[in-house]
Amino acid sequence: MPAPFLMLGAALLFSLMGLCVKLASSQYSPSEILLVRSLVGVALLLGLARWRGVTLGTRLPWMHVWRGVIGVAALLLWFWAIAGLPLATAMTLNQMSAIWMALFLLGGAILLGGKSLDPRLIVAVLVGFVGVALVLQPTFARDQLPWGLAGLASGMLAAMAYLQVTALGRAGEPEIRVVFYFSLAGVVAAGLLSLFAPAPPRPQGHSLYGLGLLLAVGLSATLAQVLMTAAYARGKVLANASLNYSGIVFSALLGWLVFEEAPGWLALLGMLLIVAAGLTATLLRSRQAKDLPSDAHNE
Repeated sequence: MPAPFLMLGAALLFSLMGLCVKLASSQYSPSEILLVRSLVGVALLLGLARWRGVTLGTRLPWMHVWRGVIGVAALLLWFWAIAGLPLATAMTLNQMSAIWMALFLLGGAILLGGKSLDPRLIVAVLVGFVGVALVLQPTFARDQLPWGLAGLASGMLAAMAYLQVTALGRAGEPEIRVVFYFSLAGVVAAGLLSLFAPAPPRPQGHSLYGLGLLLAVGLSATLAQVLMTAAYARGKVLANASLNYSGIVFSALLGWLVFEEAPGWLALLGMLLIVAAGLTATLLRSRQAKDLPSDAHNE
């Protein structure tokens, strides 16, 4: 299947995952959703690794641990933000990862003396945060600021996790192994949270509807990760990044159809600014990567 269709499929599945998370949040805590999502991922990836003949033993356990810690933290914050924000808003804030990575690059350049500062990257970052201010503007009136900040933090941590995934790829770790250990980290984190911060009692018990939503979260998330990995392996970075932002459109449509969430014009303008800034930052980063020696990057 061509890379654009793979990326569109991944974006749609991630949007459906967000929808299922929001629906399941009325019955389950973020840690419970994380547990089922991760268990499904571990089971599917075990089968996929065996089918493709990929071994799961690793020489880099601590790199996987660090990737798991920041990735799981980003996921938990995002699940919490989805529960308290309109679906499109939560998706948009999580998609800030490209802008956060640009900010990290600028910070590194400043620490190195500022000789490699790209003014276009500075503008992209500033435009992105103007977009964030517009997207978060309605949250002040609706007492949703904590969820808004959680969504923003999830995007920042997702950017850190992406950089760690890139480092693991450069070290020769296959994608299936990376995603497997991330799912395993989710199982461990959810188990620890259940011990130290157990979920509140559920007098009504479980329902087939609620369990079905949890299963749908795990299936959609795992399949989306597989499709996205295949898209990045076959397609161009900028084209994939452009199509990845279609998840905001899918989420806006799903939020409107299911929850009657209609973002105002300021929020829509903010989303457009974030998409434009993210694509600009991705383009500038991809051009910088091309200027490196061929063995210095492996995205």
